[in-house]
Amino acid sequence: MPYLVRENLFIGNIGDAAEILQNGSSEITHILSVLSSVSISFFSEWRSGLTFPTKEIKKVYVGGSQGGSASEDDLGDGSSTSLFTGKLLYSLEYAGKDLKLVRMAVPLRDMESENLLDYLDVCLDFIDKSRKEGSVLVHCFAGVSRSAAIITAYLMRTEHLSQEDAIESLRQSCEFVCPNDGFLDQLKMFEKMGFKVDHASPIYKRFHLKVLGELYNRGERIDSSKFGADPGMPTEFSSEVEAPSVGSNRAIAYRCKKCRRIVALQENVVDHSPGEGETSFEWHKRRGGNPFNKSDEFECSSIFVEPLRWMTGVEEGALEGKLSCVHCEARLGYFNWSGIQCSCGSWITPAFQLHKGRVDIGTV
Repeated sequence: MPYLVRENLFIGNIGDAAEILQNGSSEITHILSVLSSVSISFFSEWRSGLTFPTKEIKKVYVGGSQGGSASEDDLGDGSSTSLFTGKLLYSLEYAGKDLKLVRMAVPLRDMESENLLDYLDVCLDFIDKSRKEGSVLVHCFAGVSRSAAIITAYLMRTEHLSQEDAIESLRQSCEFVCPNDGFLDQLKMFEKMGFKVDHASPIYKRFHLKVLGELYNRGERIDSSKFGADPGMPTEFSSEVEAPSVGSNRAIAYRCKKCRRIVALQENVVDHSPGEGETSFEWHKRRGGNPFNKSDEFECSSIFVEPLRWMTGVEEGALEGKLSCVHCEARLGYFNWSGIQCSCGSWITPAFQLHKGRVDIGTV
């Protein structure tokens, strides 16, 4: 039996969902399935002989590599989020006995490396809408990790609870829930971003880089659709930069010193915590200055950015290589999927590094 978490909100496992799909329910009107496959045939693979009628409402694929949050209502045109182009975001269908249930299915595996953050907005919006129209069951396979992570995020957003408090509150209803460690880390990021998935946040940018790095390490090809927009292209640049909102500051831009082409904007920069300067490098035997004086600031000699679409060398699949201006071929920096140590001592992985001496900093 599903567990009641809040009014009109239940958590359960695949067996609970199958029971409701087969026999209907006097309470539950909507189902959110968080399984490795969105297809209803997953249920018959789980238990042979189980078949449920369905009628597709829509399937939504991600239309771009960058963008804002998405909801059930505004994604019908394939609007972009930070998921990768061509990836299925969710499917929506009428399902079960007399096709009375509305089922949304999201493809997510119970693995620490899975990108939970990029699915949160559509899942939380669906839960919100379903609770207004009836009651919703959120389920995964065992009802322990994926469904618990989604409902924890929902409680965090709607009740402004910390990750820890939201999980503790959920355990009052269902004591054995336990999202995997990767999901817990992402829920903590969700909390730090103010209970929203903010694609412009340094927290999200670092996470997105980590996801790309893991894809690369698994041997998957990283094509430019997974990169940030090229700020030097007039069309992409003008829509995002040349019309700043009222009261906003002019955007900071980094230009190739040789030809003045824009190669990055401040929003492309991935911030990092400064290291300990030369004390971070083991091969420095002598260390100048007072070791007890921590007020000395070590200014980084480079900036690190997200991978951008002009970085042709990155797309070709090499582990490391030069970053050259796409216009004049001047050398701007270096990239390495295994990471680069900044002059301040911090290690950035993966790293897309622009040397400050090779770019001019200005505004647009």
